[in-house]
Amino acid sequence: MISLVLADDHKVFLEALETVLRQHGFDVVAVAGSVAALLQRVHAVRPDVCVADRHFTDGDVVEVLPRVLASGAKVLVLTADGDADAAMRALDRGVLGYVHKSRDVAALVRAIRRVAGGEAVVDVPAWQGFPCSDVRRLAAYLTPRERECLGLLVEGLGTAAMAQRLGVSVTTVRTHVQSLLTKLGVHSRLEAASLAVRHGLQVG
Repeated sequence: MISLVLADDHKVFLEALETVLRQHGFDVVAVAGSVAALLQRVHAVRPDVCVADRHFTDGDVVEVLPRVLASGAKVLVLTADGDADAAMRALDRGVLGYVHKSRDVAALVRAIRRVAGGEAVVDVPAWQGFPCSDVRRLAAYLTPRERECLGLLVEGLGTAAMAQRLGVSVTTVRTHVQSLLTKLGVHSRLEAASLAVRHGLQVG
């Protein structure tokens, strides 16, 4: 069971989030309503993942990331802020997940599980409007096989054709494609292919 510390300064949201994530099988070991409380709790309970808002009355989580990461926890920022620079700064400093609060529960649950497994996840509304250099940095999180799959999407291949080309099962292809969509912050194969072409990503 994945253990979590949740942090948000909106008490009602925090309580609702705790209830929902417990219902989805997560072990919520502590909650916090401030940056100071977050730092104390992650070091006290050593969770697998810390799910935290970005802005608190006593500070910005991005600014204290080294201290949070020092606890050994992986970090997912759950925020209403769609600031592209903040997302990239957070990733550069070691955050694995950056998810917008407008996303549904299923998307958050998937993101937490992927982050717990060491994958990078970005799911914010305006990612495709981010600067080309930022998109390329995010694409650096793709595995070699995911890059191959992205190249085949650019070629316009379907799942069966991709499986045949790569010599793997259809299920394996679907897993790779879903992972690359998550890492690139897009929601369809067409969006992924378009992003790769528009930003000149080296794929294949």
